Amino acid sequence: MTAKQKVLRAIYPALMKAGKWLGVNATIAKNEEHILPAESLYELTAVANNGIHISFNNFRGKKILIVNTASDCGYTAQLQELETLKELYVDKLVILGFPSNDFKEQEQGSDEEIASFCLLNYKIRFLLMKKTAVIKGDQQDPVYQWLSDKQKNGWNEKAPEWNFSKYLINEDGVLTHYFGPGVSPLSNDIQKQL
Repeated sequence: MTAKQKVLRAIYPALMKAGKWLGVNATIAKNEEHILPAESLYELTAVANNGIHISFNNFRGKKILIVNTASDCGYTAQLQELETLKELYVDKLVILGFPSNDFKEQEQGSDEEIASFCLLNYKIRFLLMKKTAVIKGDQQDPVYQWLSDKQKNGWNEKAPEWNFSKYLINEDGVLTHYFGPGVSPLSNDIQKQL
């Protein structure tokens, strides 16, 4: 862990308190009308950090929390919270981390460096995907195209506003929530949905 990463880890609790108090990055959007997706999430695939292709069809019957991650962000300590969440709901929740360098170059490492950093410093065992683009544009990952296009997911247009934005999909492949980066993975807002 670099000196910068140690400082970011140390200030994370204060960042979360300040964000909650000020309402910064604390967006929560809900699929209030229970709109079904126009295109099935289960037809998508993603490439894991180790190069293995993962079919979303493998996750039928479980909730899925998709998070764009970064190693040099003030929210990076959420990696540990995500791992804790996975352990709490191991039988009914899949967590997928999508490392991305889309926000202020906060994920500059290779896929191997990212995996090593996450394991050594946060002991994460949830699935990490290959580093990809998550914001809207020509390079946006197909999973994030589905998550941020209401013509595909049925209702949501919101792409990640920063690192550690979270999307929750229910057991039937319906996108139910978007949680901003300032919403802790261990918050009541997320856990009551599980």
